[in-house]
Amino acid sequence: MNFPDNLKYTREHEWLRTEGTEAVIGITAYAQKELGDIVFVDIDTEGETLATGERFGTIEAVKTVTDLFMPVSGTILSVNPVLESAPETINKDPYGEGWMIRIHLDDPAELDGLMSASVYEAFTKE
Repeated sequence: MNFPDNLKYTREHEWLRTEGTEAVIGITAYAQKELGDIVFVDIDTEGETLATGERFGTIEAVKTVTDLFMPVSGTILSVNPVLESAPETINKDPYGEGWMIRIHLDDPAELDGLMSASVYEAFTKE
């Protein structure tokens, strides 16, 4: 399983990559593997400011529907347009083309509360 070192991770299996005062967020390879074939992504929170832990959308797989949660507080700047017509991109490339949202970080200090790759990898084995 792939756990890129340049990302931060949550207990809800989202990843976050910082780019200055912005961050890109998606779900981990572990999450997409557990979900199975992803068939629909619903993110209707573009432009909204959400707090850490708030729901920013849902993801539907053949097996289940699950909520997506904000790893840190911020304003959603954009949603990946590829996911509307090709949600399976998340299964193929969860850390690249399968990203979900781009946000403006409200408080970069919140990043300290997220897991490193090694801690997240250990978490997935519990």
